[in-house]
Amino acid sequence: MSSLRMTSDLRRQLILGAAKRCFARHGYTGTTTKSVAAAAAISEALLFKHFPSKAALYADILSEECEADPALTDLLEREPSTATLVELIRGMVEHFVQIADGPDQEEAQRLRLMVTSHLDDGEFARLLYAKIEKLIGAVFVASLERAVAAGDAAPHASDPLNLFWFAHHAVMTAALTRLPATPCLSYGTTNDLERQLCEFLLRGIGLNDAAIASHLDRALAPGAGNTAIAESA
Repeated sequence: MSSLRMTSDLRRQLILGAAKRCFARHGYTGTTTKSVAAAAAISEALLFKHFPSKAALYADILSEECEADPALTDLLEREPSTATLVELIRGMVEHFVQIADGPDQEEAQRLRLMVTSHLDDGEFARLLYAKIEKLIGAVFVASLERAVAAGDAAPHASDPLNLFWFAHHAVMTAALTRLPATPCLSYGTTNDLERQLCEFLLRGIGLNDAAIASHLDRALAPGAGNTAIAESA
């Protein structure tokens, strides 16, 4: 049984490796499950035993990239606290806001794909949200609970994970306005936008002004964390 499981895991990794090469060369739209199967030297039917769709393949690749990010790994391994909560929000804001300023367009294409998924059948968006929740959700909730216990945040009456998604959706929408060559809105400089978004989101999830003042400047300091919460966070 162990040998069979190892063989299955190895084949899954071989498929993901082939898919990464195909997506890198042809993009998401230009890649098909048939082309991935051919690159992995397997049948398309066998590919579907491991991944039910192209969207599932791509979501798994993005999830692996997040899990391999040492800065994110370090953040997620920290003790839940107000400081960890602030750093999570800061990392998410930095990631989304800087997509439009990035030297390559890979992240911008992923963001466009996420939006397209919402307007289509939603499969890719659902898969990615599930992976983000699995990766970050528990740390966010535990850190928010610690912030409430420390008197840094107001108690919340509903599902605390909703606060994470509200923050995620708000910053994702702000990032969308910056994708066109001529931005849809002028928010000022990137640094000013990052600070305003962080303050807005942290207040929205219940942090008080004293806690924000205490932790946000430290989190926004150059080199502090360097965490990218991928389209992931």
